[in-house]
Amino acid sequence: MEHIDGRMLIGGELVESAGGAWLDSVDPATEEIIGRVPAGSPEDIGAAVEAASDAFPEWAGKSMQERADILREYGRRLRSEHKRILEIEVRDTGNSVSKLRHDVVAAVRGVEYFAGLGTELKGETIPAGGGSLHYSVREPYGVVGRIVPFNHPILFAAKFAAPLMAGNCIVIKPSEQSPLSASVLGEIVRDTLPPGVVNIVTGDGRGAGDPLVRHPAVKRISFIGSVPTGLAIQRAAAEVAVKHVSLELGGKNPLIVFPDADPEEVSTAAVAGMNFGWQGQSCGSTSRLLVPDALYSEIVSRVAAKVDAIVMGDPGDESVQAGPMNSRGQLDKTLRYIDIAHEDGARLVAGGVRPTGPQFERGYWVRPTVFADVTSDMRIFREEVFGPILSIVRYSDVEEAMRLANDVEYGLTASIWTNDLTAAMRAAQRVRAGYVWVNDTSRHFLGTGFGGMNNSGVGREECFDEMLSYTELKTVHVRV
Repeated sequence: MEHIDGRMLIGGELVESAGGAWLDSVDPATEEIIGRVPAGSPEDIGAAVEAASDAFPEWAGKSMQERADILREYGRRLRSEHKRILEIEVRDTGNSVSKLRHDVVAAVRGVEYFAGLGTELKGETIPAGGGSLHYSVREPYGVVGRIVPFNHPILFAAKFAAPLMAGNCIVIKPSEQSPLSASVLGEIVRDTLPPGVVNIVTGDGRGAGDPLVRHPAVKRISFIGSVPTGLAIQRAAAEVAVKHVSLELGGKNPLIVFPDADPEEVSTAAVAGMNFGWQGQSCGSTSRLLVPDALYSEIVSRVAAKVDAIVMGDPGDESVQAGPMNSRGQLDKTLRYIDIAHEDGARLVAGGVRPTGPQFERGYWVRPTVFADVTSDMRIFREEVFGPILSIVRYSDVEEAMRLANDVEYGLTASIWTNDLTAAMRAAQRVRAGYVWVNDTSRHFLGTGFGGMNNSGVGREECFDEMLSYTELKTVHVRV
């Protein structure tokens, strides 16, 4: 892959940062510098917000059909650049190509979904006495901000159809850890959308993220990332204005196995649910496997064998199932948690070491890892690693399983495995999670809201509620 000199998109122009600074991007498989993007500054954020503000009246004045037509053309162009984006993201993220291929497709489908929902942004008429009329309308905020993580860069950055169909303009801050595809996105947006409607400012949290959150003209912010950063965003936003902030944050998600479940199916699902194709760097990963006494030994053995069989290597190779971790920081964090798990008394049954061979001498590599005999007082039970560590926990009865499932600060996803429909429905009701699978893991479906409870966030995406969240309700009273 050629070295990429990326640019930001502000007001329809591809530009460098005002201060001339750059951020290098590293291939996590080789530690080679493969490109760079501008290091955005508060001045750049200010220019992007100003461009969005200038573009807002005309964009909000377009009909729903006009907005939808423009967004569908953007989606077609995004799809046409699939191969180019995929090549960049494999090298920039370390995610395996077989898993990453879905991201552009999912982003385009999201664009098409919201493009068709614009006319559903309806208000209401409220019954009134004679001589008066009450009604409500939904209006856009104006300029909104979106800060996205490193694990699915193009998927999260390109999914801006909901705020745009609602009539808003947007400023997007990509992750500084995997920013290169944002430059391609900027080219696509420049060619398909009116200037200033979508602006993309690369940079780190201090230079670009915090100024975006604190800008007084940005009244609506969405963030996907960690709980500590989400808390910091809430604090920063509250210091400057009253803002609507939605957060999709971390998870320590349970996969709850009932005694009647098939051990082979469960073991396969547990490995799939950990998202090892992203090295566990996915907030929805089912990283706590809760297993009943009767199935415990068999499932531990099966899961360990399946994880040991995972093929690691060049993430661009179709046969590879797991690549490197995204960054040195992510690798170091995972290795620290492996040491902590040993110290806390967990039993290592798979992985936990760097893979061997010449191709693994450089890069951010660690074998997918499984610990058994994990208990609720251990840190790998309670804390999100955001890395390839699966914890297997034993339980004795359903009451204990539900207590363990809910005994963390998070509440993003959960998976329940049983052939008993009544047991599944009761467990789905009791588990504190925003998205629950029964006899499935990991899959998302457009129209079903994704988001978390507890400290896993507020707000929902991928559904009509997401579009509604980018509007404010105005009520009008008319005396006739």
